[in-house]
Amino acid sequence: MIPGKATPQGTALYATKHPAAHAQHWRAALGLSISSVGMGTYLGNADPVTDGKYAAATGKALSLGFNVLDSAANYRYQRSERNIGTGLKKAIDEGIVTRDQVVLCSKGGFIPGDWGPPTREWFQETYVKSGILGAGDVVEPGHSMAPKYLKHEVDQSRKNLGVETIDVYHVHNPETQLPVVGPEDYYKRLTEAFRALEECAAEGKIQWYGTATWHAYRVPAGTEAAVSLDKTVACARAAGGENHRFRVLQLPFNLAMPEARLSPTQERDGAEVSALEAAEALGLTVFTSVPLMQAQLLGRFSKEFKAKFPGLDTDAQRCIQFARSTPGIAAPLPGMKTLDHVVENAKVAVLPPLTPDEYAGVLSILRGQP
Repeated sequence: MIPGKATPQGTALYATKHPAAHAQHWRAALGLSISSVGMGTYLGNADPVTDGKYAAATGKALSLGFNVLDSAANYRYQRSERNIGTGLKKAIDEGIVTRDQVVLCSKGGFIPGDWGPPTREWFQETYVKSGILGAGDVVEPGHSMAPKYLKHEVDQSRKNLGVETIDVYHVHNPETQLPVVGPEDYYKRLTEAFRALEECAAEGKIQWYGTATWHAYRVPAGTEAAVSLDKTVACARAAGGENHRFRVLQLPFNLAMPEARLSPTQERDGAEVSALEAAEALGLTVFTSVPLMQAQLLGRFSKEFKAKFPGLDTDAQRCIQFARSTPGIAAPLPGMKTLDHVVENAKVAVLPPLTPDEYAGVLSILRGQP
């Protein structure tokens, strides 16, 4: 496996190797220099053709100034992690990058399958007979954050990616369990999950951990899957003390789902604030998913709205620009499974983010204001 991890020196050097990118394309986060756009790997068929596309896109992304790569064990039944691993190794062998220049992120939680949908036989052999999962460790629809399970998944993801250390490892959609087990048990389970990841970090298998969520932090308090960021950080403190490694969030954010910035779903010091405001106050780095809403936003913008994004030619670029211009977001993670997607998205990197006035103009339209 490839040794090393993302470092301040390595990522800073990577930034200097891409002078065409705008200065504001580089963000200071986690003590690193990271690109303002990362590469996501969620969508696509589970077949060899798509495997090849993702591997090639990974190399292209690294060559064009994207140094954040994001995946998950269950994305395309472990194929996406393996494709990133193939593309990363090739890029390193060709001298495009070194391991210390790349921020690798992945996730565990959903039962992933192995090259294809999980079968009962595979599940029994992999998890039950080995003692990795026991009674009560899995909730529907096939989700676990049991400590033994997460440790196994960290090792499997390291193997898939071909690296000794994953930089950011998320508990994937932990709020899936909240309606099933209730708040008290949920936060107990989360603490135990974090304790397992603290142990992985101490062993050098990961640098930091986080939670990659869908509903958790952006839905109103009191709703079924609402999660408190304060309580989540308290779980991390219980698991790892004041120097815990819970440092990252991933959540949805796009033009149709702006709740992370606009909705006061979190409580801080007696005030209601947005998830992004709470994350900033707690010193957390935020990556965002589905900036294009899985392509559903494309082709739906008016001429007036397109004019709010100077210098950009496509709706995909406009969606990415909106997310990367949002205060509190380190980088959106659009899916990039083709070379054309990578090249199109790289054109955003050469431009500065929207100015505060330009951003306010976009928000005014979203809010239906004149």
